[in-house]
Amino acid sequence: MRIAIDIGPLHGHRTGVGTAVAHLVDHLSADTDLELQPYLLSFKAKQTAGQIRLPLPARVATRCWARLDQPRADRWLAAAEVVHGTNYVVPPTRRPSVISVYDCWFLAHQEQANPDVVRAGMILRRAVDRGAWIHASSEATAIEARRLLGTERVRSIHLGPPDPIPIPRERPDALARLGDRQFVLAIGTSERRKRHPWLAEVFATLDSDLHLVFAGAPGDDRDQLLHTIAGLPTSVSNRIHLLGAVDTETRSWLLHHATVVAYPSIDEGFGFPILEAQSVGAPMVATRAGSIPEVGGDGVLTVDADDRTGFADALTVASTAGSIREGLIAAGRQNLDRFSWQRTTDDIIDLYRTALEDA
Repeated sequence: MRIAIDIGPLHGHRTGVGTAVAHLVDHLSADTDLELQPYLLSFKAKQTAGQIRLPLPARVATRCWARLDQPRADRWLAAAEVVHGTNYVVPPTRRPSVISVYDCWFLAHQEQANPDVVRAGMILRRAVDRGAWIHASSEATAIEARRLLGTERVRSIHLGPPDPIPIPRERPDALARLGDRQFVLAIGTSERRKRHPWLAEVFATLDSDLHLVFAGAPGDDRDQLLHTIAGLPTSVSNRIHLLGAVDTETRSWLLHHATVVAYPSIDEGFGFPILEAQSVGAPMVATRAGSIPEVGGDGVLTVDADDRTGFADALTVASTAGSIREGLIAAGRQNLDRFSWQRTTDDIIDLYRTALEDA
């Protein structure tokens, strides 16, 4: 099969989607029965040999595709039998299409999404109406995709495990203020569904000397997080660290040294930080929402999403030496065995065949 595949997520700041696409492209490229035709839309991304750049500025293209099935990409992806949009969007085409969808939060809460994300949702809906198949990264996402997009052409295929996280030799300079103190780690972009302000409020109720570290790019909830922290007692706010986006070394150090990882999201489509924490033996406390129980298994201590007291108690238990903490760590390491990029790739290839046969 000849597969046109969107490699846009491999360029720019590497997100969880970019990590997933990188692994998928590597494994698909190794399959001798496939011929990949990588394509790009962004004019900012550096094009290399063998890649096709659709000659349309992304901002112009997405505005057109949100309302029209023009211009079609067929003239540029002429050799493809199936087109795979790896990041929610696939260009209009007469060829069978597969679209990877990692969460449906922006579809259910359109009023909270920025205009670019809203347009992506409009393009996604038009593609589904044309008969595109959805690759959902979890069964939780698949259920929401069927409901919100009104299609049964949805297949749940888990992503694989995170990359190995090496132990840094020394503490990065960015963490000098933290010192050797024990800390709760919240990792990820500060966006509304991650509920970092809520976590700061919960943290303020803990009767402990723990610190709280937020490591992730500023998002649409950053101002609210700053406002929340400013309203806390100085004795609490002085123990909260906002690092912003961190480099690989700093992220590795934080994961390896976190006393407990907190994941208070009200929705997740997969959740790489869950598996990253488990891979380094860090216990996790998370909300019972979206894909979190599905992906985390017994290696996550889950609490109802609105239970502030329960979340605080769980952080205390998971950060205290004892059988519960040790059990979470052991179950987390065992849980990782359920995930394999080769299995993901095999299932994606099977979905390509289904899309081709269904056309």
